[in-house]
Amino acid sequence: MGMGEVKETESYRERIARRAAMEVEDGMIINLGIGIPTLVADFIPDDIRVMFHAENGILGTGPSPAKGEENAMLCNAGGFPVTLATGASFFDSATAFAIIRRGLLDMTILGVLEVSQAGDIANWIVPGKRVPGMGGAMELAQKAKKVMVVTTHLDKNGRSKIVRECSLPLTAAKAADWIITDMAVMEVKPDGLYLREVMYPYSVADVIGATEAELKTEGEVGVFR
Repeated sequence: MGMGEVKETESYRERIARRAAMEVEDGMIINLGIGIPTLVADFIPDDIRVMFHAENGILGTGPSPAKGEENAMLCNAGGFPVTLATGASFFDSATAFAIIRRGLLDMTILGVLEVSQAGDIANWIVPGKRVPGMGGAMELAQKAKKVMVVTTHLDKNGRSKIVRECSLPLTAAKAADWIITDMAVMEVKPDGLYLREVMYPYSVADVIGATEAELKTEGEVGVFR
């Protein structure tokens, strides 16, 4: 995995998305979750052709539209405006979910409330709070060929979202393959969670100290700028 170049005005959300975009390969079909995942589309290189999938019935969404150029009738599953790539197609929700359940997605990029060192994902409900529903998260996390989690490393109370065991209701067990946060890049393997890169200016010690899950290392840990 190559390293990026830090940008002076870049937000932590954009940096996470920029790093996630580096895992995208030419020809992939990818579903982007709500929040940070939607930003990934803005960082795909021009020479990489990707078809983004949305549960509400689009294959081929493009980057976010420029301000003032939004089409009120064209949005993703989260209700946010999108553009269309060349070759895009429309279909009903049943077909959109059939694409997911058939295992045709090469990757899904999801946000989380918690993710465990075994790859368990909890991202759909905090008990006692009202939510519209799980949406496509359950199918996406189980059926995509590669599942990437993007999230802040800590919650708003300063607690690690990368945990030994999830305390919130699970969306899917042992589903995550990669976890990218504002502090680190981690890979979930059968024998544990491996720290692959730290986000500049954090150190390996900083990341281990901020992570409730047990982190393993092998070889040199890279630095993403």
